Amino acid sequence: MEDDEVLISHDVVSLSTNIPLAYSLKVLRERLERDKSWSHKTLPDVDDVMELLEFILTTTYFCFRGQIYRQKFGAAMGSPVSPLVANLFMEYLEQKLLDTAPMELKPRLWKRYVDDIFEVVKKSSVEGLTEFLNNLDDFGSIKFTYEMESEGKLPFLDLLIIRKDSGTVNLHKYTGNRLILTST
Repeated sequence: MEDDEVLISHDVVSLSTNIPLAYSLKVLRERLERDKSWSHKTLPDVDDVMELLEFILTTTYFCFRGQIYRQKFGAAMGSPVSPLVANLFMEYLEQKLLDTAPMELKPRLWKRYVDDIFEVVKKSSVEGLTEFLNNLDDFGSIKFTYEMESEGKLPFLDLLIIRKDSGTVNLHKYTGNRLILTST
């Protein structure tokens, strides 16, 4: 890492319940239609799969204090298909970022696990990148927060990433209440 770079992580606020479902289904349909091997993998055609997905994702009911409610936006927490749709929508946003971000905002390193993103960026671009990310979603429902390294350390998922004076990083994995060096 260079002296003018910083470790940051971005996270989406309540990803599943903020996914624009209609647009996510459109993105999913386009991906399935581009997949020329689809008909060799399964019997249902794209229209059948899309009809089933729309039904599963838009007929979400839950009970709270004896009252039955219908979820009107986003994907249901706990639904087996929600993580798939969330990840595909995040993949779409990620590609949009890589295609459209100005060079001065593009991260030198970008590693994403669903809605948790680890990045190496210029110190001067952290706020601008976050603002750019928060405007990627045309519907305004997906919002990112970020955490920046502190004293050369950044927690990310079950790791503690430690920046060394030499510009290298060490990855430490949490096991119980102790850290174990796993990679340099």
